[in-house]
Amino acid sequence: MMLEDKVALVTGAAGGIGREIALLMAREGAKVVVNDFGGKVDGTGSSRAPADEVVSEIKAFGGQAIANYDSVAIMAGGKNIVQTALGHFGRVDIVVNNAGILRDRMIFNMSEEEWDAVLDTHLKGTFAVTRAAVPHMREQKWGRIINMTSTSGLVGNVGQANYAAAKLGIVGFTRVVALDMARYNVTANCISPFAWTRMIGTIPAETDAQRQRVEKLKKLSPAHVAPMAVYLASEEAKDVSGQVFGVRGKEIMLFCHMRPIRTIHHAEGWTPERLAEMFPGTLRHHLVHLETSGQYFSYDPLV
Repeated sequence: MMLEDKVALVTGAAGGIGREIALLMAREGAKVVVNDFGGKVDGTGSSRAPADEVVSEIKAFGGQAIANYDSVAIMAGGKNIVQTALGHFGRVDIVVNNAGILRDRMIFNMSEEEWDAVLDTHLKGTFAVTRAAVPHMREQKWGRIINMTSTSGLVGNVGQANYAAAKLGIVGFTRVVALDMARYNVTANCISPFAWTRMIGTIPAETDAQRQRVEKLKKLSPAHVAPMAVYLASEEAKDVSGQVFGVRGKEIMLFCHMRPIRTIHHAEGWTPERLAEMFPGTLRHHLVHLETSGQYFSYDPLV
């Protein structure tokens, strides 16, 4: 019972990764706010039934849970989600920002609405719920923020400029929250999950490489992600903050922080001509070939 007497709220908790996290946190003793707007993968529509079903599952094995149906994409929604925790359980200890949608489109076709909808749900949604929760965590001198990033942001993925921007933005946001809240015994970390979910199932697989990646992901259950979230939410992880962890099946990985890997210097400064002369024998050696375009890219895809 690593989370006994703690109150956790999990956004996007009606299915996939969020559902597995909510269930395991409840089994580990947490009282859980199960938040889900109940919309489709693209964020349209709404339904209370999915969140209610997860609450019923938790109560069936003796856990405590309450449903919340607010959208994370607006500040009022974030406040209402946190208020649900405060109103029913008296406090908020753990926030898991998991809610998300997809509006995939190649960059030359992406609309402003498709960009805004994804950024609002993922990046603004992470801010909205966190912003509402951290004053209470600061006052009680204890808290855990767990945010979901993605290799679409850390590595890149075709047709997901909006999603990738949001997910890498969440990494920067998390690291600053970790710094801001360190003195109050509040940690903030990211998880980059590799798992087959409803959202992942909508991503087109047109090339052989994409189809192979999908087949690999189909073997990875959302349940594999939940133990990492529970650990980061526990007292055992009190000194772990500002980090990005990947969970791929039974494998857990720690991602590096953005740091220089190679520098070059010229006593007389740089001109374009000097760069053209020096670059091939120095910095270019540290680039990874991006097969799809024949260009050089700074990351190697993980799946």
